[in-house]
Amino acid sequence: MNDAVLVLSGLDPCGGAGISADIETISQFGLTTLPIITTMTVQNTQSVVHIEPVDVKIIDRQFRHLQTDVDFNVVKIGLICSSEQIKTIAKLVKNQIIVLDPIIKSSTQDALLQAQAILAMRKYLLPLVKILTPNMAELRALSNERNEQKAIKKLPCDWVLLTTTDVSYTMIEHRLYHHAKLVKNYTYDKLLGNYHGSGCTLSSAIAALIAHGLSIQDACQQALDYTYQTLLNAKSIGKMQHHPNRKITIPCHKL
Repeated sequence: MNDAVLVLSGLDPCGGAGISADIETISQFGLTTLPIITTMTVQNTQSVVHIEPVDVKIIDRQFRHLQTDVDFNVVKIGLICSSEQIKTIAKLVKNQIIVLDPIIKSSTQDALLQAQAILAMRKYLLPLVKILTPNMAELRALSNERNEQKAIKKLPCDWVLLTTTDVSYTMIEHRLYHHAKLVKNYTYDKLLGNYHGSGCTLSSAIAALIAHGLSIQDACQQALDYTYQTLLNAKSIGKMQHHPNRKITIPCHKL
């Protein structure tokens, strides 16, 4: 078991997604979040109007300085918005257990990752990832394939948890693949409304559970159950999207 999870992600000023979501989620599992901000954003519950990447030299120094003092081997990666950041981060995390939430668009459909950066992610970061948590649109963008099976086979990650929230209408099916072979399905009723930060919540919960020593399959099951509960208890603080309520009782075991 690890006492901390390092997170590389963006700052969302409205608190629904990004580093705020990661810290809230990981804290619920009794672990400390080691937060390194990759991107400053100007956004609210309705839109993202500007993103500003953090200098890679700062990211590099923060990561390396932490390593001299704190033991960690699980890293959750969220928003990284430039090829330079992706290359730098890939060098830093190559010996870690990596959970990657490949954020390409915001939940308000604002573009966050450009084509050149997507190519860099495919080349430098995906081969290092233990588990990837894309939705259908992200899977297609990363693989350049529309067919799910062909797309999964193109990804060099050990595990892929595909979430279908962006293409589902009544039932959401999450599909877990190991070396491109389907090993488990998880189904949930589709909830009404729009939510901001569910992907961050899910991937951070998986990272926390892996740090607790759970298997990938158990971590995914319990993280999905937890995330669904946060959405059932979601709250609205703005004019559009609801925030997952992460401060709930965790329906998880073996912690």
